[in-house]
Amino acid sequence: MDESLVKINDLYVQYKSDNGAFGGVRTIYALNGVNLEIKKGEILALAGESGCGKSTLAKTLIRLEKPYKGEILYNGKDIFNLNKEDLRKFIQKVQMIFQNPYASLDPKIKIYDTLAEPLKINTKLSDSEIEKIVIETACKCGLDRDCLKLYPHEFSGGQRQRIAIARALVLKPEFVLADEPVSALDVSIQAQIINLLKDLKENYNLTFLLITHDMSVIKYLADRVAVMYLGEIIEVGTVDEIFSNPKHPYTKALLSAVPEINGKEKNKIFLQGDLPSPSDLPKGCKFNTRCPDVMPKCKELSPDAVKFSESHCAKCFLYN
Repeated sequence: MDESLVKINDLYVQYKSDNGAFGGVRTIYALNGVNLEIKKGEILALAGESGCGKSTLAKTLIRLEKPYKGEILYNGKDIFNLNKEDLRKFIQKVQMIFQNPYASLDPKIKIYDTLAEPLKINTKLSDSEIEKIVIETACKCGLDRDCLKLYPHEFSGGQRQRIAIARALVLKPEFVLADEPVSALDVSIQAQIINLLKDLKENYNLTFLLITHDMSVIKYLADRVAVMYLGEIIEVGTVDEIFSNPKHPYTKALLSAVPEINGKEKNKIFLQGDLPSPSDLPKGCKFNTRCPDVMPKCKELSPDAVKFSESHCAKCFLYN
């Protein structure tokens, strides 16, 4: 039995951008040969610094972006070649929680209508059935029914994110993409939203793609981790494998930046130089311009993935 819900095969996404004062058009290489598998019922975390392509991958997974090359299979079907009926089912089964709760809700629409709209568009339920689902979903997300009469500006950031989560769940999806769901919130509120996502995952039997740069959130929530750098997945493993035995130098650098709450000193890895421009990618391994362990062949050749276990692999010449 195939446990995979999503398979991403050799995915490339490119943008054309005005080159400003230099004239002409340049190409932004946002995703560069992404290969990734998301298993049913798991929380897969996608980690990496800002600008590495995490949000682009999420938008492509829900068809907001179109790939230049490659495919995304959802339950074995290419999401960019679905017939009308399969597309309707896909839209219901795949939902997204966006990063900024202040921008993702329509300020002119009451919360009840925000939550009811997906049901009115995608189902043939009666008004009373829709009302029942909206109230039940809102309550499960920590909102009482009186909130449904209000507008977004009458809520705090944490409450708005609960509304955004409820909106993603009203259609009873099986796959939810959460793009930095707590990064715009106060630290005191983040723990509440993280615990809510964990409870909802169990109650709704959801599969999650959790996009974040916060390694502490990943350690608490995720089952597996995929590390991304310049539009490429460079290491994949279980949470235990990534945190206790990271292999790629970039993964090690990410983890060294996580503060220790017990006060122990950690050998921090300081990367030299800036993140290269996605319009001018380095030749060879994309991390070679900042890697503390760089070798001559890293500047010429791209490493293949090396397997350390059935669940753990990394693209690095140190192990090849």
